[in-house]
Amino acid sequence: MCPHPPHTAFSQSLLTSRTPCQAPQVPGSMKPSLILFAGLATASLSASSAAQAQGIVDDGPFPDGLNGSNYTYPWPVKLFRFTSQLQPLDMAFMDIGPSCVPNGRTALLLHGKNFCGPTWQTTISTLAAKGYRVIAPDQIGFCRSSKPSGYQFSLGQLAWNTRGLLGALDVANVTVVGHSMGGMMAARFGLQYRETVDRLVLVAPVGLEDYVQKGVPYITIDDSLANEAESTYQSIRRYEQNVYYVGRWQSSYDTWVHMLVNVYHGSKRDAYLRNQAQIVDMVLTSPVSHMLGDLEPRTLLIVGDKDKTAIGSQWAPPDVAQKLGHFDVLGPQAARRIPRCTLHHFADLGHAPQISDPRRFHEVLLAWLTAE
Repeated sequence: MCPHPPHTAFSQSLLTSRTPCQAPQVPGSMKPSLILFAGLATASLSASSAAQAQGIVDDGPFPDGLNGSNYTYPWPVKLFRFTSQLQPLDMAFMDIGPSCVPNGRTALLLHGKNFCGPTWQTTISTLAAKGYRVIAPDQIGFCRSSKPSGYQFSLGQLAWNTRGLLGALDVANVTVVGHSMGGMMAARFGLQYRETVDRLVLVAPVGLEDYVQKGVPYITIDDSLANEAESTYQSIRRYEQNVYYVGRWQSSYDTWVHMLVNVYHGSKRDAYLRNQAQIVDMVLTSPVSHMLGDLEPRTLLIVGDKDKTAIGSQWAPPDVAQKLGHFDVLGPQAARRIPRCTLHHFADLGHAPQISDPRRFHEVLLAWLTAE
């Protein structure tokens, strides 16, 4: 059995001994034509360099309350420092090396709105034990990353930021695993950076339906901000218990509630609330359902049939709300539109199968990853 992934940087982990991988437990004189071509060449180079964020990686150390979160991460946190929309930004991430003989692959894990990089902890350990390098960022506006003012959030922008991180780490190709909002972003990433994505895993992705098209009233960022400001331990737990865990609760789930409360009521509370309201607006108005047919990578779609997640259902009229969030229907519909898709549905699970039943989830994930 491979040991658990070491709490070291990836470059250091390659220097450690390995054991065979086993299945884990769980100018002005130029002619006009030449000027034109020179201009086109310059534009081409500029477009190429602009395809991803340019920045540096900072290994720390960092203060405990980094960007408003003092939650303890299971592996060392690094920062990707870059500039976006005329602002210097820090994207926090974990970079975990294989805990056994490397298989040459890298997995990029993308979290959802009510999640952070650490919620992938079990998945990170599982993939590292199969020889993967694993990169798990906190997106801008979340957790231990920057919470900028006046930032234009979009799936394309978040994908651009993340592709920059991969570039700074000299990672050319990845298996992308995205959950919830991270699933939306994974789909966008797969379209925006087709040459980068080897395989795509969408876990309970939101945006499989067009919420506004189905009748969800648009609410302003101001209204959404007021909703975010009311978040407490009790409200977060109540929502997660009903939607993520189908009414069930385990004490271990408290870890993830406290992780969120830590940021909601941390030193960057106001900035975090504003960013989260902007994220709600992004998700509400940026469904990925219309682009699924353009996805090229081999894709695994995992859903829980009892998942009822639907952005805007809480403020939509009852007759609209009852039409939303039926993943037992949305899953098969989406799978039929994705060209190279395998669908796996858990009949008894909700929105977070990787947390509520990690053994079954990772059995499905690993079986698909190894079935080339």
